[in-house]
Amino acid sequence: MSGEDTSPARGFRSANVRLADVVRRGAEPPPLAAIARLPWHPWLIVGITCIGAFIGQLDASIVQIALPILGTRFKASLESVSWVSLAYLLAFAASLPIFGRLCEMFGRKLLYLLGYLLFTVATALCGSAPNLAWLIFFRLLQGIGGALLGANSISILIKAVGANQRARALGIFSAAQAVGISLGPAVGGVLLGAYGWRAIFWVAVPFSAAAFVIGWLALPQTAGLAEEKVFDWWGALFLAPALITLVLALNQVSAWGVASPSLLFCAALFAILTISLILHERAFAFPLLDFRLFARPAFSCGIVGVVLGYALLYGMFFLMSFALVRGYHDPATLVGVRLAIVPVALGLIAPFSGALTDRLGPRVPSVAGMAISILSLLLLSLVADDPHVSRLIGGVALALFGAGLGVFIAPNTSATVSAAPPDLSGEAGALVNLMRVLGTSLGVVSASSMLSWQIQARTGAQSSAVIFEGRHLLKAVESGFAMLMVFALIAGLASLVRTPRPA
Repeated sequence: MSGEDTSPARGFRSANVRLADVVRRGAEPPPLAAIARLPWHPWLIVGITCIGAFIGQLDASIVQIALPILGTRFKASLESVSWVSLAYLLAFAASLPIFGRLCEMFGRKLLYLLGYLLFTVATALCGSAPNLAWLIFFRLLQGIGGALLGANSISILIKAVGANQRARALGIFSAAQAVGISLGPAVGGVLLGAYGWRAIFWVAVPFSAAAFVIGWLALPQTAGLAEEKVFDWWGALFLAPALITLVLALNQVSAWGVASPSLLFCAALFAILTISLILHERAFAFPLLDFRLFARPAFSCGIVGVVLGYALLYGMFFLMSFALVRGYHDPATLVGVRLAIVPVALGLIAPFSGALTDRLGPRVPSVAGMAISILSLLLLSLVADDPHVSRLIGGVALALFGAGLGVFIAPNTSATVSAAPPDLSGEAGALVNLMRVLGTSLGVVSASSMLSWQIQARTGAQSSAVIFEGRHLLKAVESGFAMLMVFALIAGLASLVRTPRPA
């Protein structure tokens, strides 16, 4: 292309080469020779990545149970306290594609260790935060550290083991994630009840600190850098503000009002940034997000399912945390046990959904999973405002909800990745991971906005800063269940109309 030598790309490429040279000259510490010679050294590497998977999911689920308590502790509105969760998720989502590309170009070990170090320090700072504003800021740092871990973990794991052991290693990795998300509510409830909210952050510090030290001694140096690639700086500059603007608008809609100038400004800015991102990524040789994938309807429908599946899971965590803590006034330990029903049921059912998919294809279990989820939400809505009836029936409904997601998530994810062209399989996997985080953010922000809106409508309060309790809250939670039913219906319809992968 004419003029290429004078374009910014030339400077970017030169910077890429210089940084790659630094890595090759030994900036990454080699593994300790005595450890590298151990016959089980590859599985030690798998274990290091599993620690990251475990603490990442533990942190994501453990914070949900603390949000009602943090709102009371800091006398904060729903919109404000929800940023304790959203700050981490947004930082993770916005930086995950960026770090994924940087790790390909400049090396994985140092960036992975930096992720553990940043996550450890930020987590300790979260537990020491003097007020809500500082807690949200430290959660942003924690999300960046989590993204550094998430961008590297699968690649490090795959390179550590042979092809014949890859499925086993990935299975262990997935199990670590499942254990983390399942233990989060129960462990969070115990810690909140016994030691207060700061303990839910401090509990992860020893794990991440130990992983940093072991990783420094055991992880291999990076090989096979993608030196030919140029980092997509413009894509990064468009992506992060677009995500932040979208989540900000959704979270503040109940406080600002649908026709407020602030909301309209956010909507316009999001549209401009998104259109700019799409146009740039379609023209750039090495885009952060490859939008060619969305040309396939099966992939697009699957992505809708990925987003809404995780929105359902974390929307339920958010709604039930407030219902149990402020609606029923349950002790934190009991709240944690009840919330743990959902991920435990999900984890127990998910392995069987793979066999069901092999026999029936992904469409039937995906649609069935969303039908089960709708049924469970309807059941929860019928008993939400009667604590005497809802104890047993509510537990059964939560188990059904988790089972429905367990039936849905694996077949939908598999079908989504399979719908991508073989030469874009890596990009498809990265996009699915990004959409999981966005789905989690959507679940939290939509549940927060629905509760805030319904509380204001039912109490006549002009601000969601009012500390609300009891029956008004439970009625607002019922409206949140109706919103989740809509999510499940859309996800089920997307699975129903999904076309098979082209031959």
